[in-house]
Amino acid sequence: MLQSFIIVLREGFESFLLVAVIFSYLRRSGQKNLAAAVYLAIAVAVAISGGLGYLLFQMQTGNGDAVEKYFGAGVAGFLGNESLREAVLGSIAIVMVASLVVYMWRTGPQLKQKMEERLSEVSGQRTGWMAFAGIFLFTALTISREGMETALMLLQVHTPRMVWGALIGLAAAGSMAWAWGRFGHLINVRRFFQVTGIFLLLFMAQVAIYTFHEFAEAGVLPNSEALHAATEKLSPEGLYGQWFSVVMVVVCAVWLLGAWLVDRIRFQPTQNSALTAGLK
Repeated sequence: MLQSFIIVLREGFESFLLVAVIFSYLRRSGQKNLAAAVYLAIAVAVAISGGLGYLLFQMQTGNGDAVEKYFGAGVAGFLGNESLREAVLGSIAIVMVASLVVYMWRTGPQLKQKMEERLSEVSGQRTGWMAFAGIFLFTALTISREGMETALMLLQVHTPRMVWGALIGLAAAGSMAWAWGRFGHLINVRRFFQVTGIFLLLFMAQVAIYTFHEFAEAGVLPNSEALHAATEKLSPEGLYGQWFSVVMVVVCAVWLLGAWLVDRIRFQPTQNSALTAGLK
């Protein structure tokens, strides 16, 4: 439940912020008439993400008829092995999510500027339906990426309370977006994305262990039986794997406390200088 809560909280809040940047650009550039393209793109992106999530769920649960219908008999046969199926989906999630988290860390501070530059390219020199199509495609691709990332990560959450965690996370993301809009100066968005990024990378480490375990169970690795037995205790249901969620929370909490202390120490001289200047 904790994993699905953090996943949806981060991805939902990120999506809200991306949409806010797009609307802000349209308002400042005098192109409010293109807001309809954004709303339409959001609806299409949600449908695409939901459809992908459904297909991936069918693949994960081994619904052979559905997989064969959408992907063909060859893929259905390849994914008939449950362990191999889980391992393949886990590998895809690890590569995609880890790369996107690192990308956000590197480009996060310039994200708004880069988005506005791209928005200017797709709409600034165009009029009518071409500008509408440019904003629509940009928004649809941006939000679809977040939705696909969320779907892949949620498939790696093996708990019956996953849905409840996702729903609470979505509500929390909406609340944070509202609070950011009203009291933005009180929310350190950079720290939020940093600490949730650490959580997701740790979660991907857990998924990597589980994926390796499933590859061993599928018998595709050398000495698969020995490797499967060695990683059994590290699986989500294993003796040590059950405590991994607690470890993730502790690591994130310690990092957040350390970052808070660093910020306090860094800004203390500035505050003292300002106070001294005011007394003079």
